[in-house]
Amino acid sequence: MPLLSDDDIARELETVPEWERDGDAIIRTARLDTFPAAIAFVAAVADAAEEADHHPDIDIRYRKVRLELSTHSAGGLTAKDFALARRIDGLLEGA
Repeated sequence: MPLLSDDDIARELETVPEWERDGDAIIRTARLDTFPAAIAFVAAVADAAEEADHHPDIDIRYRKVRLELSTHSAGGLTAKDFALARRIDGLLEGA
């Protein structure tokens, strides 16, 4: 999968306004209503990630979940990162 240019990344970030670029990754922090809701959300992300064969770094702190996406095998950001970010955003709408 080819790396995205800075211009491509800027355009893709417009499609996922809750995400921000951090070097060669994009990050989002979500706050859920309860700890069990945060765990259920992480489980849903795990299912989506397995289906996409693309796995985010996830940090859970009580009700706060931080997600980081980067295509490590490509050495930066690719279309896979933004596709999964949009899928994660959809999961949060239902959380």
